[in-house]
Formats: sequence, structure tokens, C-alpha cells
Amino acid sequence: MGGKYATNLLEETADLSRLSDGNFWAVSISYEGEVRLARFSDVTNVNFPKLDQEWKRLSGSWESTLSESEFCLYVERVRKLISEGQVYQVNACRRLSISSDNQSLDSLFSKLLDKNPAPYSCYLSLPELEIASASPELFLDRTGAEVRTSPIKGTQQLSEDGFGNKDESENVMIVDLMRNDLGQICEPGSIQVADLLRSENHPGLRHLVSDVTGKLRARIEWEEIFQRLLPAGSISGTPKSSALEVIRQNEEVIRGPYCGVLGWVQGDRAVLSVAIRIFWSDSSNELNFGTGAGITWGSEPTLEWQETQLKASRLISIAGGELL
Repeated sequence: MGGKYATNLLEETADLSRLSDGNFWAVSISYEGEVRLARFSDVTNVNFPKLDQEWKRLSGSWESTLSESEFCLYVERVRKLISEGQVYQVNACRRLSISSDNQSLDSLFSKLLDKNPAPYSCYLSLPELEIASASPELFLDRTGAEVRTSPIKGTQQLSEDGFGNKDESENVMIVDLMRNDLGQICEPGSIQVADLLRSENHPGLRHLVSDVTGKLRARIEWEEIFQRLLPAGSISGTPKSSALEVIRQNEEVIRGPYCGVLGWVQGDRAVLSVAIRIFWSDSSNELNFGTGAGITWGSEPTLEWQETQLKASRLISIAGGELL
């Protein structure tokens, strides 16, 4: 990730207190809060190595946990709850799956780096979990006590011109949520919106991004940081507690690593991404990909479905298989 290449796995643990020992730890925390920490002994600053085995494009169709009609009904239910004042915004997601032929995702990751370079691309291979990520979103960058989060809300094609009120208002809502979340772990008065509603171009897509910064309280531990911040505001909604309940009621299949956190920690230095635009596999013979959209009162169900298709289409075109 970001030029850091860690090898020689020494141990795995779910104990977040271990992150304070100064060693290099790869971090994967699922949306539901399952923690996987992996300590490596050899860490170098090199590019991802060239591989002998190239990715074999997948055949067949990707199956979605929600059909278009089911997803549109999900959107309508969220809009009804918004009209009743129970929630303001919810990130609605679905999972796509396809037979993977047991291919290693290192070759897919190499292809993603070439065809779809992303600022927080990451590859993680552990027993019973493999992730190839092309995440564009920063969950937390930490240097000493200084922290930054950069939530994304707003997605469009590069051919479109300017974000609308719906995207901007949604982004501002999540910025307010992240200010509140950081306020639980940072010194009073240190929270700043360093950049609001920045437009960023990525391969095939344009995103609306904001930066929120702060200074951590003295002697705060990683366990409390994750407890206060997870799940990330951009992939849950606001108010967070209400949005999480709406998601539980409408998404029967767990998100797993998708919408969780992925990156590394080494003492008081860390780079952690929001685990979106990821392919992952576990002990099954399936490859998974997640996609979603932020739902507000101004959402049109069909357009939100199309946004989930847009977010998935480019990366799935790289992996192979038909997106229905």
C-alpha cells in the first residue's frame, strides 16, 4: 500500500491494544467490526513486484444481493424514513459475487494498479482472506497526534459538469458527522474543516471530497480511536446510530470487509482507507465486490441504482464477468 511492501507474516490477532507496540501491522476491520491485525517482520519501500502469472478474466455473470427493483424499494424506504425525521442520510449497499476459479488476487491487484490507479490501493493476503483494493477514500491519516479524514460524498462521470445540490448537501452532512466523530478523540477546539467540497478526478469517475483534521488527545489508544470512529460516516449515514439500524433492517447479507477499514499502523503513524472499490475472497470459491450510494430525500431510486452500477462497472470490466 502506497509503496510499503510487507512480507513474512509473524502473527495474527484481533487485539487492538497490540497496535501500540510500534511494530508494523496490516489492519483489516470489517464493516461489522471484525478485527484482523497482521504483524509482518519485513517492511520495505518498493513498488508492487511484477508477477509471472497474469489475471485470467472471469466469465459468467455477477450476482447481486439486491435486484434493481429491490434496491429501488430500499431507496424508497429510506426516503420515507427521512420524511418522518428518523434519519437524514443512509448509505445503501449491495454485494456482487461471481465464481473466481480460485485465482490469487495478487495478479488482479497488479492489473488494477495498471488500469485503475487509486490513491489508497492496497493488497492484503492472509489465511482465509484476500483483498485487492482500489479505494479512493482516506479513512484516517495519522502522524503523531495530527489526524486527517477525507470523506467522499458525490460521484459522477468525468463527462458531467459540476456537482448538484444533492451531492453537496450530502457531503456537508457527512463532514458534520466526521467533525463530531473526531471531536470524541481530539483535543477541544482542534477540529478544522481544512478543505470543503473539493472535486477530485479518478479513473473514469469524479468525486466530491472534503478534509477534516484534528489533534488527538494525549495518551489516547488505538482501541478507543476505532471505537469512536467506526463504522465510517461516509459508508453509514447520519445520524449514525439511526442509519446503522436502517442498514441492518434492509441489507440481509453482511458487508464484511467492504465498507470497513483497510491499511496499516506503525506506532503513531498510520494510513487507513475506507474499504470501498474492493475485491475480496475468503475460504469460499467466490470473488466479491461491493457497491453503494448515499440516499437523501432528493434521491431518485433509478438514478441511485445507476450510481451503484457506475461505481462497479469500471473495476468489474477489469476483473471480467458480466455486470447485469
